[in-house]
Amino acid sequence: MSMKFTYRGYTLEELLKMSMDDFIKLLPARQRRSLLRGLTPEQRKLLEKCRKAKKLMEQGKRMVIKTHCRDMIILPEMVGLTIHVYNGKEFIPVTITPEMIGHYLGEFAPTCKIVKHGEPGLRATRSSMYVPLK
Repeated sequence: MSMKFTYRGYTLEELLKMSMDDFIKLLPARQRRSLLRGLTPEQRKLLEKCRKAKKLMEQGKRMVIKTHCRDMIILPEMVGLTIHVYNGKEFIPVTITPEMIGHYLGEFAPTCKIVKHGEPGLRATRSSMYVPLK
């Protein structure tokens, strides 16, 4: 039994047909407030690139979208695209699924890595560098 995706009771097809104003009413307060204030020039540019990439996808071509805009809210029209989001060091590819709608792009490109310390002496921290090797 496969579950059909819904966002606040609406399917992806219904969300795509919906006007931006109606969709904004479904979002949580922070995202709703952010979109009601309007998109920043960077967000607007990213949205235009997404629309262009969608048209190219229909023709069977692929387009790499790179962005520093981590505060962009994922909209239904962005579903299916792969956006490379900058995390402060590199661009991390984020494939957008319907479950990501309403979240920020930056949530899917972590800025911090988990510290994994190796064994003493070999590729470890500075302090354990002087432990004699066996």
